[in-house]
Amino acid sequence: MTAHAAVAAPGARLKKFLRRHDDHGGTPKLSPLWTFVAWLATLAFFAPVAWMVLTSFHQEADAATNPPTPFAPLTFDQYKLLFSRDITPFLLNSVMASVISTLLVLALAVPAAYALSIKPVEKWTDVMFFFLSTKFLPAIAALLPVYLIVKDVGMLDNVWTLIVLYTAMNLPIAVWMMRSFLAEVPKEILEAAEVDGAGLPTVLLRIVAPVAMPGLAATSLICFIFSWNEFMFAVNLTATQASTAPVFLVGFITSEGLFLARLCAAATLVSLPVLIAGFAAQDKLVRGLSLGAVK
Repeated sequence: MTAHAAVAAPGARLKKFLRRHDDHGGTPKLSPLWTFVAWLATLAFFAPVAWMVLTSFHQEADAATNPPTPFAPLTFDQYKLLFSRDITPFLLNSVMASVISTLLVLALAVPAAYALSIKPVEKWTDVMFFFLSTKFLPAIAALLPVYLIVKDVGMLDNVWTLIVLYTAMNLPIAVWMMRSFLAEVPKEILEAAEVDGAGLPTVLLRIVAPVAMPGLAATSLICFIFSWNEFMFAVNLTATQASTAPVFLVGFITSEGLFLARLCAAATLVSLPVLIAGFAAQDKLVRGLSLGAVK
C-alpha cells in the first residue's frame, strides 16, 4: 500500500463504517404518545427563551406589568439603547477568549485522548481519574488564590488570563469526551497507515480527525459554550479592558428603575453566537454526542 493509498483509504473505509453503523443502529421509531411528550418537553424548554425574546421587543413599562402583557406594542428601542452602550468590545472579548481557549483545548485534548484510547499508556485509568479529580474543587474555592497569582504577575484585566483559565477548566472534560470518541475509531485504518509509515501528526490530522469529526464538533461546541457563559472569573479578574459579555449583562441590573426589557435584549444578543454555532454544527453534534454511548 502506498502512502497516498494509506491517506486516502480512511475516506472509503469511513463511509463503509458509517453506513454499516446506520444500517445496524437506525433511528428508532417513537410511538405517537412519546412523540407528543417529546414535543411538550421541547416547548417547555423553549418557552422561557421565546418569552425572553418577546420581552426584548417591549417597552420597560410593558415588560414590568403583572400579569404580563404578551400583546403589548413591539419596538426596537431596547436594541438601539443596547448598541448605544457599545456592547462590541465585550462581545469581541468573549469571542477571543472562547474561540482561542477552545482551539487550545482541542490541541491538547486530542493527543492526550489518543494516548489514553488508541495507544493506551500504563495505568491510563489513573490518568483519567486525575483529569476528573481536577473538577472536584469548586471554582469559588480557587478564586482567591487565582486572583492573588494573577495580580502578582500583572495579568489582571487581561483577556489572555481568561484564555488560560478557560483552557484549564475545559481540558479535563474535553479529554474524557475525546477518549470515548477516539475509542470508536476503527483500528484497521490506523494499522494500515502505520504499516505504510505514517507518522503521528499524519495519523492525527489525516486519519483520526476526519473519523472523529463529529466528536470534535461536540467537544468544541461544549467547550465554547462553557467559556462563553463563564461569569465568576470574568467578573472578578477583569475591569474595563477584558470584560466579557456575561459581565456586560450585569450592568443592566439596578436597584432603581426598570431594566427587564433591556436585560432581555442584551441576553438575546449575547445568546446568538452560541445558537448560531449549535445550529451550524447540529448534524455533527447529534452523531458526536452519541458516538461513544453504545458499543
